[in-house]
Amino acid sequence: MTNVLQALQSRAAPLGKHIVLSEGDDPRVIEAARRANASGLAQVSIVGDAAQVEAASEGGREGLPEVQDPATSPLTAELTELLVELRQHKGMTPEKAAAAVQDRLTFAALLVRAGHADGTVGGAVATTSDTVRAALQIIGKAPDAALVSSIFLMVLPEGHPSGRDTMLFSDSGLVIDPDAQELSAIAAQSAASWSALTGEEARIAFLSFSTMGSARHAKVGKVSEAAKLLQDARPDLASDGEMQFDAAFVPSVGASKAPGSQVAGQANVMIFPDLDAGNIGYKIAQRVGGCTAIGPVLQGLARPANDLSRGCTADDIVDMIAVTALQAAQVGDG
Repeated sequence: MTNVLQALQSRAAPLGKHIVLSEGDDPRVIEAARRANASGLAQVSIVGDAAQVEAASEGGREGLPEVQDPATSPLTAELTELLVELRQHKGMTPEKAAAAVQDRLTFAALLVRAGHADGTVGGAVATTSDTVRAALQIIGKAPDAALVSSIFLMVLPEGHPSGRDTMLFSDSGLVIDPDAQELSAIAAQSAASWSALTGEEARIAFLSFSTMGSARHAKVGKVSEAAKLLQDARPDLASDGEMQFDAAFVPSVGASKAPGSQVAGQANVMIFPDLDAGNIGYKIAQRVGGCTAIGPVLQGLARPANDLSRGCTADDIVDMIAVTALQAAQVGDG
């Protein structure tokens, strides 16, 4: 485990947050929950059919986390009523709700919405669209959030030549083509996420194929407008743009291409112009650059709910439990 991941877990453990994992019959999920509970990282419970969970547990019953079985849980009736209340404007009836709460993603999200858990993690089996849909429909957007977006915490390989150990990429998983206003909002959310997860001050770079007017195009204009909107609305945040990735990341290039910028060459929060760039960028950093990519982490929800890659490992799930606990503390502080 890298120092960054150790620090992440060390900061999360004292918070004592309750995190629920929605896919409890997956051996990776069971192992991650068992490890998180044993280490004191969080109080972790899992959702699933109790018999299937036990059958899937490679360690048998020993250390098996609390299982919330929608078919038998004493909370099912309460959560069914809550679902009717939340979705009756969409035609939700008690009969439909009774069937819907048997879905693990729905049940886990309802646990969070009802206050029985501080956050939820899914997506080891379910698709991103299903995971995000449950979070949006049940937990919902935070009242003060302009939109729901996502980040990836990118942990660089130890001993990286840059001397860096981590960065944040956004939006690399959710918002397809944000306009300037949305891009500015994503940057503000990402700065808050960076500080919550690392305890460090954010330095935000709005990325483009142009640096400070070196090229002219409507796509460049959108990014430079977003940068100005954020600077006007949040002068307390260190931000700049538009700039190319090398100008944002490499001090010597930043000094050459954007002299006088407080961000160039030192950025730790990289805001991509659209999902094409963000998704491609994080996967290149992961697969070619050897970065560990933690995410997509959702931001802008009323309470934390996060997605996993279906190729995730138990280690990845443990990391996401730590992230979700830190986000829950951020919500509480807010």
